[in-house]
Order: sequence, then structure tokens, then C-alpha cells
Amino acid sequence: MLPTSQFIVPCLPLASCVRGIVVRSTLGCDLPAEQRLNRYPATPFPTLYLQLRGESVMVEPWVPEMVCPQGGVLLSGAQTRPTVSGNPGAAHFMMVLFFPDALHRLTGIDMNGIVDQFVALDDVLGAPWQAVAERMVGAADDQARIALLEEFLEPRWRAARPGGAFDGVVGDWVHRLGAQAAAAGIGRSARMIERRVREWAGQPLRRLRRTYRAEQSFIAARDAALKGKVSLGDVAQRGGYSDQAHMSREAREISGLSPGEIVRSSLEDETYWIYRIWS
Repeated sequence: MLPTSQFIVPCLPLASCVRGIVVRSTLGCDLPAEQRLNRYPATPFPTLYLQLRGESVMVEPWVPEMVCPQGGVLLSGAQTRPTVSGNPGAAHFMMVLFFPDALHRLTGIDMNGIVDQFVALDDVLGAPWQAVAERMVGAADDQARIALLEEFLEPRWRAARPGGAFDGVVGDWVHRLGAQAAAAGIGRSARMIERRVREWAGQPLRRLRRTYRAEQSFIAARDAALKGKVSLGDVAQRGGYSDQAHMSREAREISGLSPGEIVRSSLEDETYWIYRIWS
């Protein structure tokens, strides 16, 4: 039996709130220890993590006390470097990835304060969030879990999301964030805009732009490779890089690999499963 991995697009009312829902299960799989790793790139997306079966441990960076047991729920902030977790045995987990500014609007959390951290949900969010997480963990299946999540988030996001010209604009979310930061509040200086972006997203706007560009370029390279006609030079040009070497430097910063290595690993190495399903 092979592992199953899914990237689930949120319902339309939550499209500007939730980047995606990732589900991974190795239940019933006889994977060797070296293939029970989960290799993630640096990411701007804070994540609600639910350990449904088995347990997860932090491997890189090595944090001995960082263990998420069965039934555990964590909130992670943006990650500025690649990370690796491991599952000592068979596991089933769900990750809900939020646009950082959306989670800030929903919860009031200063995203800058949880960058590169994994914290127990009980330590950062109140009773309603804890209750829905508990119900999701105990639900019959992943479809029921997603239904519970959407039922919880939709009215809250409808009340919290920004109105006006940027409401519902999903495509280039970094551009949307920068525009909202420039339009918000009294101060519109570059310093004030950057301060708002850091509070809402936990990272400077320049880094967010680089991450977004790298993500889109990776998706283009992987999809071209699947069709058997990838040209990394063309991908770099379309992505707005000065050249292929420029793209490679940014890819290594975010994933630890060159673009070519990312594409190969996503197709050949089970530990890079997240790269294979990302969309």
C-alpha cells in the first residue's frame, strides 16, 4: 500500500483566507525509516497542524522536546528555513495553511511573534478554536474534518476580511497584502507599511515577494517536467529572474535544493511528497 497525500483547495468563500489543506497518511504502509520523513520548504503560511494518528517529531532543526502526539494540535508560524519532521511509525495528519494576514485578522495574533515557532494551540488561541480542533481530531474522516473547519471559519472570515477593492483578490496574495498595508491606517510611509506587513505576515514584504516568485516558478518547472519539456532557463525568464543562477540561489534558500534537484526529488523521493502535490 502506498502513502496518500492530498492538496485540497478551500471552498470559494475561504479562498482569500486559507491557502490550502494538506492531508498525509502512511497508515498501512511499510515504509523504511528514511522514507518516513517530511521535507518542507521555508513558507510564509502559518499552519494549523492536527496529528490524527501516530506522532510527529522535529528532525531539522533538531528539537528533542518537539513531539506532537496522537491527538495533538499545533500552530506554526511562518518558517524562514527548510524544515524536516519525522514519523516514527505510520501516521495520519492534516495541515491547514492560512494566508498570514487572514489569520492575523481572525485572531489578532502578531505574526511576527510566532515566526519559526511551533506552539500548542491552547497556548495561543481561545476556546472556540480549541473546540473546533478537538472536534476535527475526533471526526470520522477527512471530509468531515474539512466540513467542520469551513463551518467554523466562514462566518468569522466574512466578518473579519477587509472590504473594498482588495476583497476576494487571491491570485498574487503578496501584491494584495502590500496594497492593503499601504491603504490601511493613517501612516503611509514606507516604514509604517513595512511595520504593518511584519505584524500581519511575520516577514518583510521583499522576502514574501521572493517566496511567492519561487513557489510559482517551482510549480511551473514541475508541471513542465511532468510533460517532459522542462527548460529551467525559460522558467527563470518567465519568473522574472535575472538568469537561471539567480533562480537557483533563491530556490536553495527556500528549499535547500536547486530547481532541478527539487523537480527530481519531488518525483522520485517520497520524503519530498509536499513538492509533488503543491498547487
